Amino acid sequence: MKKVKNTKKSKVRVYVSIGMLSSIAYLLMLLNFPLPPFQNFLLVDFSDIPALIAALIFGPIAGILVEFFKNVLNYIATGSQTGIPIGHIANFLAGILFILPTYYVYNKIKTRKGMTFALILGTMTMAVMMSVLNYFFILPAYTAILHYPDLRNYVVPGILPFNILKGVAMSFVFMLLFTRMQAWINKFSTVKSA
Repeated sequence: MKKVKNTKKSKVRVYVSIGMLSSIAYLLMLLNFPLPPFQNFLLVDFSDIPALIAALIFGPIAGILVEFFKNVLNYIATGSQTGIPIGHIANFLAGILFILPTYYVYNKIKTRKGMTFALILGTMTMAVMMSVLNYFFILPAYTAILHYPDLRNYVVPGILPFNILKGVAMSFVFMLLFTRMQAWINKFSTVKSA
């Protein structure tokens, strides 16, 4: 009976934590800004950091849920130019492509160097895969729905370096937090896996 109560308490704690981290991610998503040399539709925000924290503590599904909820909240609050959440889907995919490689590598090498390597891999995975997705799906969707000019020739000179810079910025900010939170994250992830 006591074990069932503890299981229910821990599930509630996970759900509440995912909700809180999703809310923080949503607020961070609102604080987006462009980088001057790039097109103004490419915006930097730090909303993937709470999703990464969720993944490290509660597992990859929690990180994906935070990415999903923040984008749903943002779509409900701000809408989309197209009426279809193309930008939100792109943000969701970019977030997953950043946090999942980072999570899996850090789970293998639980050190600060391991986290640095994991963040580099997450950044490169996000940058390369988002370039591919933009070229074949995302930019053609904007062209088809909004009748934008074909921007696929902007993928290599614009979108790829933008995503690398965005990943580096997120990694830098995350490492500042991680140096203070590493023991706490490891403690809770150890409890989760026990």
